[in-house]
Amino acid sequence: MAPAPAVPAELDEVVAEFQAQMSMLFTRVRALWKESAARVNPELHPAGYKLLAYIAREGTANAHQLSECFEMDKSVVSRQVRMLEDLGLLRSQPAEHDGRLRVLTASPEACAALAEVRAAHAERMRAALDELTPAEMQAAAKVFRVFSEV
Repeated sequence: MAPAPAVPAELDEVVAEFQAQMSMLFTRVRALWKESAARVNPELHPAGYKLLAYIAREGTANAHQLSECFEMDKSVVSRQVRMLEDLGLLRSQPAEHDGRLRVLTASPEACAALAEVRAAHAERMRAALDELTPAEMQAAAKVFRVFSEV
């Protein structure tokens, strides 16, 4: 087996800085999920917020889709769905084609609360992006696209 090519020290430093910034971004996103969940309902957990936001964005979903999409155990999804229902944020009904399957939809109250949260997020995003040129935004989008496909 051939040895790996030498990596210039400068590239190592750039990659290390990139990793550090990605770590900070993930930390900030987790904090934002927690804050957003509390704005929708003080009892809502961040995991439930992510599921609810997805369901609202897609229109409907089922527990199997959520489990696959978020790589969550079905029991975790089930508990979160039950909590969302108990909080009045989610509606569940049997699927027309298979009564064993439950179709999940966000309640009107949840949709209204999520719209407020999205508006606040959009305002923050616009303020942050004001510092970037269109070319820098395109480069950032490319980086996110590459990582989302890994």
